[in-house]
Amino acid sequence: MLYFIFVEIIAMKIGILGGGQLGRMLLQAAANYTVTTYVLENDAECPAAHLCHQFVLGDIKNFEDVYSFGKQLDALTIEIESVNVEALEQLEKEGVRVIPSASAIKTIQNKILQKNLYAEAGIPSAPYVITKSKSDLQHHLNFLPAAHKLAVGGYDGKGVQILNEEKDIELAFDAPSVLEKKIHIKQEIAILVATNEAGKTAIYPPAEMIFDQVLNLLDYQISPAQLEEKVLWKAEAIALKVAKALNSPGLFAIEMFVDNKGEVFVNETAPRVHNSGHHTIEANYCSQYDMLWRILLQLPLGNTAPILPSAMVNLVGSEGFTGAAFYNGLDKVLEMQQSFVHLYGKLTTKPGRKMGHVTILSSNYQDLTHQAHKIKQLIRVESNQ
Repeated sequence: MLYFIFVEIIAMKIGILGGGQLGRMLLQAAANYTVTTYVLENDAECPAAHLCHQFVLGDIKNFEDVYSFGKQLDALTIEIESVNVEALEQLEKEGVRVIPSASAIKTIQNKILQKNLYAEAGIPSAPYVITKSKSDLQHHLNFLPAAHKLAVGGYDGKGVQILNEEKDIELAFDAPSVLEKKIHIKQEIAILVATNEAGKTAIYPPAEMIFDQVLNLLDYQISPAQLEEKVLWKAEAIALKVAKALNSPGLFAIEMFVDNKGEVFVNETAPRVHNSGHHTIEANYCSQYDMLWRILLQLPLGNTAPILPSAMVNLVGSEGFTGAAFYNGLDKVLEMQQSFVHLYGKLTTKPGRKMGHVTILSSNYQDLTHQAHKIKQLIRVESNQ
């Protein structure tokens, strides 16, 4: 006689605020787990919309939309910082797990609060002063050259203005901002730190970021970054100190500057999966996306070690093209050995818009750099309109 035993598996309900490419890749990793996924976004055609179990049309900056969305869930996370923190604070009070915490998001949303946190925690960061308006800069001319950073609302290089001399003040922001002393940068690196609710941490090898000086966007990156051992130890210690100061579970991307003397300074922190961690999908045993699911689902942290060194190239909309996206040269890139193409599912392109990325694996760093430049030449995101 056959006996059938039915075991009910209760899937945790996890929500994501934001439906861009980070949410899309986070949902792709969710397929490996028993979890019911929800996304809140104001665009029904956003990259993540068709990959979740439940899509809710709404504004992630609106209290009622975020609160109504979150109160049905076991846990909530973000793929972008510009969310309604007051709603998250209320949800936390009612027992919803918010990862990262509302307080950590609130601090990172505001560059003034973020810089003050570094100063209070003894975390090395560039010297700074706070300005409330453009006219305040007249009192800090001796601080130039400096970067003027809008306290709230800047992202992907927007909201940052370099002021080299007095005449540049006309470019400054007439709103609360941070005026940050310019550092002579040798390298820009990013380190991902994962922290679970028990306080355990896992740290990824640093990635060196090479920026497009025109768009002020990440052009390509190499990981693990080639750093002197003492610089590596210093950077890892600082990254862990930032994560500890935020006092929250989650995944944090700490962007840092290395100067000519080997000193390390924190630039800024993102409380979420991050562009600088895209390569981990193929290049590390546990991707940043898988790691965040482990934290959300209260599972053990993963192995952050690299499988092979990697380069990651951003695919952004080419100048002069706006409309339905066409990937000119995609076939040539797909023919390349040990290359992995990720398109974000965005229907339209415009100049500078992030449309995808390509990761390359190789044990040879010179080859990685060569392949990254080759990809930049081979593929262009254009429009056939």
